[in-house]
Amino acid sequence: ARAREVYEEADDLLGMDLARICWDGPADELTRTENAQPAILLHSHAVWECLPREVRERAVVAAGHSLGEFTAYLAAGSLEFADALRLVRRRGELMGLAGSQRPGTMAAVIGLDAAKVARVCAGVTSGSVVPANLNAPGQIVISGDVPAVEEACAGVLAAGAKRAVPLNVSGAFHSPLMEEARDGLQDALGDVLMDDPVFPVVGNVSARPVTRADAARELLVSQLTSPVRWVECVETMREAGPDLWLEIGPGKILSGLMRRIDRSQTVTAVADPEGLADFLEEYSDA
Repeated sequence: ARAREVYEEADDLLGMDLARICWDGPADELTRTENAQPAILLHSHAVWECLPREVRERAVVAAGHSLGEFTAYLAAGSLEFADALRLVRRRGELMGLAGSQRPGTMAAVIGLDAAKVARVCAGVTSGSVVPANLNAPGQIVISGDVPAVEEACAGVLAAGAKRAVPLNVSGAFHSPLMEEARDGLQDALGDVLMDDPVFPVVGNVSARPVTRADAARELLVSQLTSPVRWVECVETMREAGPDLWLEIGPGKILSGLMRRIDRSQTVTAVADPEGLADFLEEYSDA
C-alpha cells in the first residue's frame, strides 16, 4: 500500500503517468534518460519507504552510483521526495540534450586495472575519452566521443583487457561531454531546499563522506563530468563499520560489484516485493 502511494504521488508531481511507463513500458520510452532517471529514483524510494522504521533509523552511511546518489540524499533527509523527483527528471533532460548536442558513448572494460585504462585513454588522439565508472577491480567503464571510445577499446584490448563491451547509452555520461548539462543542473539544485543529511552520504566525485548540504550541491553538479569512484566509495562506507549492507532499488548490480570489491561483506538486495518479504523474514529472525 505504501509503495502504491509513492507511485501515485510521483504521477501527480510530474503530471505524467510514470507508473504506467514503469510497469507496462514500452521499453524504448522507459529507457529514455529523462524517464529512466525518475523511474529508478521512484522505485528505490518506494522500497526504502517500505522498510521498517527501525531499519531506516539504523543507517550510518549511504552512497549511490551516479543517479543513485540523489536517492541516497533523499533517504538521508537532504531532499524532499517532490524535489528529488523533479531534479532527476531535469537531470535526465539535460543529460539527454547534452548527448544529442555532442554525441558520445560508453564501453565497459573487463580485466584491466584502472591505471592502465587511464593511460590508454590519455593516449587516444581521435577525441576525448576518460575512465567514467571505476566500478570494481577489473571493471572500468570509459566514456567519450564515439571514435575516441572505439580507439580506446582497441587500445585496452592490446594492453591485455579481456573484453571491451560497448554500452547502449544515449551519451558520454561522467565525461567532459556532459559539460553542457552543468549550468542547468546547478540552477535546478539552486531552486530547491537541501538540508544537511542525517547520516553521511559518500560522494561519487570525492569518495568521502558528505555531511553538509552546500557540499552536496557542488558534488552533484561535478558528478556530471567526473568519474564515479565506486571502489573508493565502498571502502569509505566500510570505514563506518556497518553491520548490514542493503542495496535498495531495481536490480542487483551493486551487490555483484561488492563481491568483486570485498568478498567478506554480504549485501542484501531489496528490489521487489519478494526481496522485501525475504529481507523482513531474515531481519525478524536475526
